[in-house]
Amino acid sequence: MKTYLDTQGDSGRDLSDEEMALTHALQINGRASFREIGDVLGVSDQTAARRWSRLRSAGRLRVLGLTNPSRLGEVRWIVRVRCTPDAAASLGQALARRTDTTWVNLSSGGTELTCCVRSPAQGRGKPLLLEKLPRTPQVVDVTAHCLLHVFFGHDLGPINKSGPLTAAQTAALAPPVIGPQGRAKDGTEPVTLTDADRHLLDLLARDGRAAPGELATATGLSVSTVRRRIAELRAAGALYFDIEYHPDVLHRSFRSALWLEIDPSRFAEAGAALAAHPEVSFAGAVTGTTNLYTSVGTPTAELFYRYLTEKVAALPGLRHTATAPTHRTLKGPGPYLQAGA
Repeated sequence: MKTYLDTQGDSGRDLSDEEMALTHALQINGRASFREIGDVLGVSDQTAARRWSRLRSAGRLRVLGLTNPSRLGEVRWIVRVRCTPDAAASLGQALARRTDTTWVNLSSGGTELTCCVRSPAQGRGKPLLLEKLPRTPQVVDVTAHCLLHVFFGHDLGPINKSGPLTAAQTAALAPPVIGPQGRAKDGTEPVTLTDADRHLLDLLARDGRAAPGELATATGLSVSTVRRRIAELRAAGALYFDIEYHPDVLHRSFRSALWLEIDPSRFAEAGAALAAHPEVSFAGAVTGTTNLYTSVGTPTAELFYRYLTEKVAALPGLRHTATAPTHRTLKGPGPYLQAGA
């Protein structure tokens, strides 16, 4: 089943230097005005706006406003479901329809589904989904790994490592300072959301650059309230902005999950090293024997082999490595990578 992004004919073209600079700017600050972006890039605000309009209308990328579960009193679980090949597609679609899953991938030759599940943090109990899956016919095995710490992800993407903007340009665009990747300090109470907040966040999850006037009309709030609430949620670390790319834009045709077992004494060091790898789009500490989960993308399988044998093999404290190639994304963080979109 094709998604919106699959139907865009020219979406796989290389980004020009000017488009790369704009994309880097938006990854740094997804809500920056075109005037702010233009000042940093040395172009007019109209030029910045036109470039963004072309990229967005072609389906090549878009800005999404996403929520940080740890600031909303939730826990994330990375769940691996091994199943018979004939059941993978239907089970994957069922997982994608659930509101507590944020992404779902089909991997390992169609015999495994990997998904991220959000659940309330009270008692650190496992989500209800984990009680149902083992009883599902044709499910061979289910393992769940609680996400404990993020080394790279949230509002950081691969372009943060390789983008063309200088340190001075990056600093000029940086959003208001919040905690490290939005994480609360020990003892900090989770952010409490109102019904109006939830409606606002739903709209931003579809279009992170929606104009305050549009958001005000849709929510029934005033424009000033919309601006203030976005700023407050962002400053509290509950809201962050990320870019959703068409897969071909990044030329990462070979995607895989890496499950690594790292010596606890070298854990922080290994996580920091992974966070610096251009191939890594996400890296986090998880519970379980394989205690570090990483999402990796390379242009080809051969380059993935080189990545494993050179960079991964050199990680400090590495004890064991397992790979699970991703064949298809059934659900992603944005509305245009949702199943059935």
